[in-house]
Amino acid sequence: MSSKYKYSGMWPVAPTPFHDNGEVDYESMSNVLECMIDQQVDGICILANYSEQFLLSDDEREKLTKHCLRKINGRVKTIVTISHLSTDIVVERARLAKAENSTMVMIMPPFFGTMKGNQDQIFKQFDILSSVQVPIMIQDAPLSGIDLSVDFLTKLISEIEYVRCFKIESAQPAAKIRQLIKNCQDKIDAPFDGEESIGLISNLHAGISGSMSSALLPDKIRPVIIDFLEGKIDSAEEKYNNILPLINFENKQCGFQATKIAMKEGGVIKSAFCRHPIKILDDHTKNLLISMAKKYDLVSMNWGK
Repeated sequence: MSSKYKYSGMWPVAPTPFHDNGEVDYESMSNVLECMIDQQVDGICILANYSEQFLLSDDEREKLTKHCLRKINGRVKTIVTISHLSTDIVVERARLAKAENSTMVMIMPPFFGTMKGNQDQIFKQFDILSSVQVPIMIQDAPLSGIDLSVDFLTKLISEIEYVRCFKIESAQPAAKIRQLIKNCQDKIDAPFDGEESIGLISNLHAGISGSMSSALLPDKIRPVIIDFLEGKIDSAEEKYNNILPLINFENKQCGFQATKIAMKEGGVIKSAFCRHPIKILDDHTKNLLISMAKKYDLVSMNWGK
């Protein structure tokens, strides 16, 4: 894959499978990781929002961090999401990720409901986190409710040693990505987008080297990235336009449940259970998702059959 950046390609988020009784299913978690490696991904992100990290206990997070990173065992690169309002907890999570040989950590700015860090507090949390000496990816996502301006993101990347990666998921991401790359240049190791790769083509034109989708169809998204980075723009756009209906359906109708539904259908996991108070998708939406996904011969839909 042709890229001037240290990290590139497809780095999807791993779902967290549960048994029907709500307990974490570690056997299925292992299957998820093996399935994703068979999807030919370049990296795997764990404990992200699409992993339902907000429904996990601290003990479960620690066990999953160790379980996943030891199971992957360096076969692909890894990201552990460590976001939390508390700087002490962020640092503790980062130390664990580093001890278990994660490639990097990902973090949103500190927030809890309407309690949101100001720029000074955000800068200090990232600066303290940098002392752990593990690469940091900034996640600029609407969920935090914090507007990370281009100027402030530039400051974080330029002045904090280990902040060298970003994932932009805010509104009008391409313009922000383009300006950040122009401002920070060789200080960036990984300019990524996310949000199920729904803005992939425009963000590739803006200069991203990689994308963080769900684990529903990374095997179909990765060739788009490869073609684009190798200068085969028409081929990349054609491939992307073919899979865009499924990406759009996932993004607008299903959210993180799409991957679980597909992986249960494909024998990767035993249950698509989501913990309360998540609203379970209705049968019509589930059936339509499965019907659409079957048209693409996805690894996630066939891995365990």
